[in-house]
Amino acid sequence: MVLMTQAPVTSRATRRQHDREIVALAVPAFGALVAEPLFVMADSAIVGHLGTAQLAGLGVASALLMTAVSIFVFLAYATTAAVARRVGAGDLQAAIRQGMDGIWLALLLGAAVIAAVLPTAPTVVELFGASDTAAPYATAYLRISALGIPAMLVVLASTGVLRGLQDTKTPLYVAVAGFVTNAALNAGLVYGADLGIAGSAWGTVIAQCGMAAAYLIVVVRGARRHGASLRPDAAGIRASAQAGVPLLVRTLSLRAILMIATAVAARLGDADIAAHQIVLSLWSLLAFALDAIAIAGQAIIGRYLGADDPEGARHACRRMVQWGIAVGGVLGVLVMIARPVFLPLFTNDTVVKDAALPALLVVALSQPICGIVFVLDGVLMGAGDGPYLAWAMVATLAVFAPLALLVPTLGGGLTALWGAMTLMMAMRMLTLWLRTRSGRWIVTGATR
Repeated sequence: MVLMTQAPVTSRATRRQHDREIVALAVPAFGALVAEPLFVMADSAIVGHLGTAQLAGLGVASALLMTAVSIFVFLAYATTAAVARRVGAGDLQAAIRQGMDGIWLALLLGAAVIAAVLPTAPTVVELFGASDTAAPYATAYLRISALGIPAMLVVLASTGVLRGLQDTKTPLYVAVAGFVTNAALNAGLVYGADLGIAGSAWGTVIAQCGMAAAYLIVVVRGARRHGASLRPDAAGIRASAQAGVPLLVRTLSLRAILMIATAVAARLGDADIAAHQIVLSLWSLLAFALDAIAIAGQAIIGRYLGADDPEGARHACRRMVQWGIAVGGVLGVLVMIARPVFLPLFTNDTVVKDAALPALLVVALSQPICGIVFVLDGVLMGAGDGPYLAWAMVATLAVFAPLALLVPTLGGGLTALWGAMTLMMAMRMLTLWLRTRSGRWIVTGATR
């Protein structure tokens, strides 16, 4: 009888422990994630008062920059998993050394991107369809902002280091400080110094460099405290790059899915593409909340596996899935309730509203699925299971592409397109669930 009464208590205590860890990591991570798009919003608000051509140029240049940076998000994901394993193994010196390899890789990639962007900026802007009036502004903004790309990538890698060290509060503080600095600099340089759109670009570059410097100060202090070398290590940088390649494939496949969806929506007509952009913006905002749990998953799972605790990893995975379903359910209910209030914030066009309303219902119903997908994605990233994630996403793209491309022919409009998006998420859930259930992702030790 004593043993029977003790088991549930232990189970509840374990759940409470996981809950505390998830909340402690996910809440600050969510704040940092939300702060990132605020950079673009602040730039848009300030540049928008310069004129339509300037705002259009900013739109093209920002889209190009965000695409370039998002491609290298593996710098955060792969670094988180690698550092967390070392933390779990109790080797903080090696953990920070691993993080430094990721930071050096970020600097090398940043330099390569600058070398590619500066001479090709006018051509790239033209390929993205900028008008003759907007193109000069887009080119100017892109060339100046490209100088901040190494700092942006260092921010990604350093964020991964701190997440691996189970610290998501510092990235939140840095992100908030960066946003405030960016807004103040942009306003001062655009209007005070009368630099126009170039002032906005320089403000963003300075803010990003400041954020990178703040992260480096934290990481360097940690390295000195634990005796970790700061020098570049060719083998370590190469290992970081190799770990990032599968996650790069995953990210490119996901970007391709989103691009196909946008292209199909454009073929449906002006009202549908307008409605699609509204729905996609909300879907992306909801993704931040779910991605915060995934980030917690990366850090927690990596730590358990590094500590040779497979059962702890399984229990944490199970609890995070429950969190994903619960948060997804709450988000879905909120979307259904807020649909009539949300749409007028973006448009007064009745046709656009009529196209967006049923699509938003599909998005609402899919949120519990999205919750599972984001969590399991984070779990497998934390386990360093990048090759499987790459294969699964490529397979998902192969299934989604023909389904989405058939929407204009078969009918159903935007609702059908978002139905295809939901099927895409369902397939991701299936592939991730099968992998998690198999247990093949559970590889313990300081390295995978």
